[in-house]
Amino acid sequence: MKRFGFLILLVLQLSCNSQSVNKINGISFVASRDKAVQEHVDAFLNIHADHAAVMPFGFIRDISSPEIIFDTDRQWYGETQGGAKQYIELLRANNVKVMVKPQIWIWRGEFTGGLKMEKEEDWKILEASYDKFMLTYAKLAQDTKAEILCIGTELEQFVMNRPKYWEDLIVKIRKIYKGKLTYASNWDEYKRTPFWESLDYIGIDAYFPLSDAKTPTVEQLKTGWKPWKENIAALSKKTSRPVLFTEFGYRSMDYTAKKPWLVDRNEEGVNLEAQVNAKRAIFEEFWQEDWFAGGFVWKWFLNHEKAGGGMDNRFTPQNKPAEEIIKLFYQSN
Repeated sequence: MKRFGFLILLVLQLSCNSQSVNKINGISFVASRDKAVQEHVDAFLNIHADHAAVMPFGFIRDISSPEIIFDTDRQWYGETQGGAKQYIELLRANNVKVMVKPQIWIWRGEFTGGLKMEKEEDWKILEASYDKFMLTYAKLAQDTKAEILCIGTELEQFVMNRPKYWEDLIVKIRKIYKGKLTYASNWDEYKRTPFWESLDYIGIDAYFPLSDAKTPTVEQLKTGWKPWKENIAALSKKTSRPVLFTEFGYRSMDYTAKKPWLVDRNEEGVNLEAQVNAKRAIFEEFWQEDWFAGGFVWKWFLNHEKAGGGMDNRFTPQNKPAEEIIKLFYQSN
């Protein structure tokens, strides 16, 4: 009887553990000038990543322009439809699951959240242009059997000013694409995004400010997460949708958790420990939560040997101690 009881306990424990595993252990596979080859995939398989975000791009000339230019011969290979397809096919050949995440870049790197038209006629042009852009990649996602499609990234003003357009777009996409849908809201946008219940995941680019410390400890960072985490969990419960961090990451620099969204080329000191602590804190806080689906590390370059390194203060964890932290957590989940 004791042995039987032990076996029941063991099965229950394994069952409970299985509820916290099977997370999306993803990386953001940066579009490159080049085709992807097997050695590019091998590098992130080594950290036990099982999902990759493939990110073709469309371009807008300025913040008030309604035309999206995409899939042209002036773009890098990985930014085009053909390049995205080649990346996806190679990833799928390696049993890597895929999120297709088409993104917009505005000239001089202006923040996409401010994309807003002043005239109704320009809104109509933007909507028609975005339809063409997104439905092109919805078809690609369907044709390649990608598991997830992200319908937009950090487009708050577009979303807030044209909510009916977005609901209609979701209906159009679902007629083409049969997989899971999300939207990548900015960290300070997600509570105002109106269409979560029409999607499968609440998507958040998780650059929440957590600490003003130069080298915050894991405990300081986990304390910083507490109010944000409570709000995220509450929204998940309210909408009955799991949360997916469509992007998460920290730069390997001093004060990395003060304004984690910074993408400027500041010369803040390289701080590998701060990046490690920030990665550990996010894994320990979220990866065991039932309402949390997983996430995609920002960001991972194709040419692993030349990426990142100990003198680099940018986001990539490649060839830095943070890469080993990701490997440890992804291996256990």
